[in-house]
Amino acid sequence: MRIVQHKKITWIDFENPKSDDITYLQENFNIHPLAVEELITPTYQPKVVQYDNCLFLSIHIPLFDVEHRTTYPGELDIILTADHLITSHRQNIYQLGKFFEALEKNTSKRRASLEKTPTHLLHDLIEILLDSCFPRLNHISEKLDSIEAQVFAGKEKEMVFEISVLKRDILNFRRTLKPQRSILESILQKNHPFIPTDIKVYFQDLIGTNIRLWNILESQKETIEALEATNNSLLSNKLDLTMKVLTIFSAILLPMTVYSNMLAMSAVIPFAHNPYAFWIHAGFMALLSLVTITIFKIKKWL
Repeated sequence: MRIVQHKKITWIDFENPKSDDITYLQENFNIHPLAVEELITPTYQPKVVQYDNCLFLSIHIPLFDVEHRTTYPGELDIILTADHLITSHRQNIYQLGKFFEALEKNTSKRRASLEKTPTHLLHDLIEILLDSCFPRLNHISEKLDSIEAQVFAGKEKEMVFEISVLKRDILNFRRTLKPQRSILESILQKNHPFIPTDIKVYFQDLIGTNIRLWNILESQKETIEALEATNNSLLSNKLDLTMKVLTIFSAILLPMTVYSNMLAMSAVIPFAHNPYAFWIHAGFMALLSLVTITIFKIKKWL
């Protein structure tokens, strides 16, 4: 449990809360039991619930799994009261921790964020979490440019896996980010005493930030799908060319194979006693191949 305080406003943050943390909240705060229970219950869909003495929010933050190279939703539960902002999360949210430490160490930042109401602090926190998505999206854009260069450099096979990994990352990012807009809109729509009217215009700005992030993700989704289609087309064309070459070789060798099988079935092999028999039959085979190649060229199959 970490606590930062300025005047009457207090921010309490729990990382992976235990039963002792829940007991502490129940004994020291007049918070609805259902809201406290939400802190230890996983929430698979973001939501906003209004109680008489508090406002509960559950939002999902796009976090990146380095090992599996994909985005996953990190749940952040928030309880908003008249004088307190209580946050709880099971995963380590780097941006949240950095913001909390900045408030602890810097008096001016603490005064700026905790001077008015917990809702103003909530706005600053969500703003930082949303803004942290832009560098991630820039990294995805750089990866898209790299994949595009590799695709047209003849490395289609190597890019099949890379495209699939990046496509999964973009889709998971979209799945995590999309519901957050409805959460921000719910905050604007609720006439809760803990949400001052003057702060709603700032939450409207956060909705605009969410829309910009979504538009970037939409563009990246279309780009990765186009790159996937292009890569598959080039890979298919290269495979068709390989199959065409193998088919031509098979067709050229077929008359030679038939000729050699006919000689094997003959009781008396022509020119058997000729010292140049091998070269005579090899010449016939070469002639058959030349005739086959000539027919292919006439038919424009080569």
